[in-house]
Amino acid sequence: MARQLLNLIGNHFQPAESGKTLDVWDPAQGRVYALLPRSDADDIETAVLAAETAFADWSGLAPDDRAKYLFQVADQIEARLEDFAQAESLDTGKPLWLARQVDIPRAVRNFRFFAAGLLHFSSESHALPGFLNYTLRQSLGVVACISPWNLPLYLLSWKIAPALAMGNTVVAKPSEVTPLTAVLLSEVLLESGFPKGVLNLVHGLGSEAGAALIHHPKIKAISFTGSTRTGAEIARIAAPRFKKLSLEMGGKNAALVFADCDYENMLETSVRSAFTNQGQICLCMSRILVERSLYSRFRDDFVARVKALKVGDPQEPDTRIGALVSQAHQEKILRHIDLAQQEGGSLLCGGQSVQLSGRCAQGWFVQPTVFEGLSASCRTNQEEIFGPVVTLQAFDNESEALALANGTDYGLASSVWTTDQARALRLSEKLQAGLVWVNCWMERDLRTPFGGVKNSGLGREGGWEALRFFSEAKNICLAYPP
Repeated sequence: MARQLLNLIGNHFQPAESGKTLDVWDPAQGRVYALLPRSDADDIETAVLAAETAFADWSGLAPDDRAKYLFQVADQIEARLEDFAQAESLDTGKPLWLARQVDIPRAVRNFRFFAAGLLHFSSESHALPGFLNYTLRQSLGVVACISPWNLPLYLLSWKIAPALAMGNTVVAKPSEVTPLTAVLLSEVLLESGFPKGVLNLVHGLGSEAGAALIHHPKIKAISFTGSTRTGAEIARIAAPRFKKLSLEMGGKNAALVFADCDYENMLETSVRSAFTNQGQICLCMSRILVERSLYSRFRDDFVARVKALKVGDPQEPDTRIGALVSQAHQEKILRHIDLAQQEGGSLLCGGQSVQLSGRCAQGWFVQPTVFEGLSASCRTNQEEIFGPVVTLQAFDNESEALALANGTDYGLASSVWTTDQARALRLSEKLQAGLVWVNCWMERDLRTPFGGVKNSGLGREGGWEALRFFSEAKNICLAYPP
């Protein structure tokens, strides 16, 4: 029997007011395991009212009191780490070891980081002869946090933790595809004694609950992570209403590999950066650009390692490629693979769905796939695929590598592999990306700004940037008494 999941509104678990539900699928087994509230504008209205009612008391708390609540949430998640990891793997199809080692610990770290950051967030002052200017950072009110399906708890906590730290109350809409860890978070909020109405989690479709949330006149700011198309629609609706916006969207990230790189480190990291989480991370390197003198060696070694990646049951510790998040997403990936072949790409490995035996016989799996021989301007090298599909391209010199890397409408992340420090500095400055890794990948310091340029984003998250986004600056100019 399918499990019934519920919204958390005003510290009460409740179904959608309409009584409607959505199926929640286990992608590794291709079966419905839960029913989710199909919330609409009525549920959003109730949640916004609960958040609005809670705002005065929450924003009026001393910073160390708000931080204490966030630390308690982090401790509770950590105490139930295995429950959260199992839920994240069930929902997304990702390997259990990945959820256990990365996703859930990083969510814990988000709550702790922003709780601690709040205690060190200082105001500015500027003195003039006879005058003193000082700047307050004040809470906005009720804010919306909309998170995606690929890193469900990690990216949800990345938004709600700074929003709450700055004294806002939150209505959050997790992805309807992967809601389970948000439901577990709801349980943690009640267990930790979190104040009523401060954080409300409302489930449903983006076109219904999400649209009602971004349209709502009481929502002061919207933090969104997801597709560029959806981000553009949110901006279209929110901009005329003068809501604050933070949009973290798609990517078509390029890794630039030079012949003088630390080869073994680069090779191992390149496989991880291409296929971690089945390539369903906005920071994955889906285009690998290799200096021509190294290209043949890299191609052969890279393909050999990719072929060795085990596609399998997410519960098994040696699985490296789990299930794709949904049947629709699997079909999308397979269409992109067909397109790459139509565009003249040479398939080096992969390219097929995978039929497992046993409990995962009906799951949605695709082999890790590598292409070469595609033009820089083809759709495969221009459109975000968001799956286990990577292209290889050769370049002859630094300027060509830079042109290839920058030659898309996206600009989220890039990586540079070289032992020439001058080259690394030159390229890092010129790459059109919000993040550049040099001789590494996915090393994240939460103090640093995170976000993209071009079609990859608007605004920045992380560190002080997040705390500033979720607050309003007010300058006060005080004249000295005569």
